[in-house]
Amino acid sequence: MRINRYLAECGIASRRGCDKIIEEKRVTINGIVAKLGDDVKDTDSVLLDGVAVSHSAEKHYLMMNKPKGYICSVSDEKGRKTVMELLPSGVGRVFPVGRLDYDSEGLLLFTDDGELAFRLTHPRNEIAKTYLVKIEGSITDAALNRLRAGVELDGVLTKKSKIKVIETDKDFTKLHVTIHEGRNRQVRRMFEFVQKQVVFLKRIKIGDLGLGSLQRGKVRNLTQDEIFYLSNL
Repeated sequence: MRINRYLAECGIASRRGCDKIIEEKRVTINGIVAKLGDDVKDTDSVLLDGVAVSHSAEKHYLMMNKPKGYICSVSDEKGRKTVMELLPSGVGRVFPVGRLDYDSEGLLLFTDDGELAFRLTHPRNEIAKTYLVKIEGSITDAALNRLRAGVELDGVLTKKSKIKVIETDKDFTKLHVTIHEGRNRQVRRMFEFVQKQVVFLKRIKIGDLGLGSLQRGKVRNLTQDEIFYLSNL
């Protein structure tokens, strides 16, 4: 098994996250610094930062209603609060799946199942993510159609999106926005492209999995049905 997959299945991080850890030369296999592409067997001694890692029989799957003011990282060199501080004790070595920026809130998943995290975050799988978005003022049909068709961010068009206006008045407009990719601050930047400022952003669904009644800042375990659903997206 490739070392990045092995580490992911041990719950260290997503497969891409494990690639970064390997590139930082933090992993050894039988005393030798691991390289990307190395293979590993269950009988090998694998250490991360000098600590042994091994497969865990039991995986953990959690949902958080992330509040504003937290970053989606295991740690932060700038000393900002991270979502890890909101997790209950004893949940295992879980990590956030994907990201919500500091000023955004809503549905955030955690797991130590690297394979599932990889499935949910890899661009080729185009997992739908739905957001409740509030913008200043009104927005024209022409601007909405432009967003739905795709706008250019960093020289590349965004994929087609679904956008539905759910409430509007002279001061603000609320919309449901569904995208199938996860570029940095994508929804905010899409609206900036049509000269609209997002003042509130909340992820409310991943696929058909929603927050339900989960309160802001709270965490719960996923049900077996929810885990099965995510594993088959």
